[in-house]
Amino acid sequence: MKMLVAAVAAALSIPAAAQAAEDQGTIILEARLRAEFVDQDPFAESAQAVTLRTRFGYETAGWRGFKLLVEGENVIAFTDTYNSTLNGQVSYPTVPDPEVTELNRAQISWTSPRFDVVAGRQRIILGNARYVGNVGFRQNEQTFDAIKLVVRPAPNATVTYAYIDNVRRVFGPDSPQGLYKSDSHLFQVDVRPAWGQVSAFAFLLDFANAPTQSSATWGLRITGARPLGVAGLSLTFEGEYSRQTAFANNPADFTVDYVAAGLGLKRGPTSVSFGYERLGSDGVNAFQTPLATLHAYQGWADAFLTTPAAGVREFNLRAATSFNLGPRLRGVRLSAAAFDFASANGAVDYGQEVNLSITAPITRRLSADLSAASLNGEGPVADRTKVWLTLEFKY
Repeated sequence: MKMLVAAVAAALSIPAAAQAAEDQGTIILEARLRAEFVDQDPFAESAQAVTLRTRFGYETAGWRGFKLLVEGENVIAFTDTYNSTLNGQVSYPTVPDPEVTELNRAQISWTSPRFDVVAGRQRIILGNARYVGNVGFRQNEQTFDAIKLVVRPAPNATVTYAYIDNVRRVFGPDSPQGLYKSDSHLFQVDVRPAWGQVSAFAFLLDFANAPTQSSATWGLRITGARPLGVAGLSLTFEGEYSRQTAFANNPADFTVDYVAAGLGLKRGPTSVSFGYERLGSDGVNAFQTPLATLHAYQGWADAFLTTPAAGVREFNLRAATSFNLGPRLRGVRLSAAAFDFASANGAVDYGQEVNLSITAPITRRLSADLSAASLNGEGPVADRTKVWLTLEFKY
């Protein structure tokens, strides 16, 4: 807490010279203090990780459409009673937030009415981040050494292409798992009719030092909403299908598929939905999404960061709402979700999970979040309970 207060105080006391510089560009200053507690079978000890992530950077003002952005990132740990994947504390459950100091982003961008180009170390999030994301939940985010091109052929359509040379993973540069050496190509076309969005994509992943994660995935996703004309209610819907095959230097030979569907109701800030997701398997190889923001899917307990060989079938029920607690605490967000997991191949029960979260803005720049996940695992999936308390400051 003292470290977060210090970070907030430092930001609020930025000198006038820095403020003048912001008028010509954008100062990046963020601090996130998090306590994460993990109780997981079969570990005798519970993990208690208290970490602080800070980012500081600057993006220049535009000049003929060009901008330059540089951002550093630092993660420090105040406890060592957790397995960061680098600190050697293997008797504790894993919390993959190792201490790190690194160049997080360094990019040059060019923007015009029809084209955007970004080259360098950058953040890439495509669609709902189910396949490609920045893993923003973890303290050290995932970034990409890449070039990305976005074309807008029509007001309601975009075409995105990205070539990825390196994937800077959340484990940090000191980890043997911290870098994917990549020769990957990402393609996505998004069309936005009045009722929602249609996305077609092809992700061709080629990792020289992680060949079993090399794959080609082709798919189509549809999302939207339709007003029901009753009490301000809207029907929300989503559907997705994709197929994945071995690609490039992957030694395996497989074809597996992914299916997702959901229906919900929404009124103002309140929503409820029922969903289904299936990551398929041929009995040996399962559908994998190694570049995804995985914490956002299949429950916050993170039991399926790597899809088991038999795949995963999931049913989920989600609800969320926002409300004000007086004039000073506005936009409090509550969310809850329940999951039932089983294998996609062989119908093995994996267990049930419940997620709960409350997020509140304390000031315009400071917010707090309390979240929890409890998984009652079955078969090969271990029981685990996780709790997070987070304070986040953004300048």
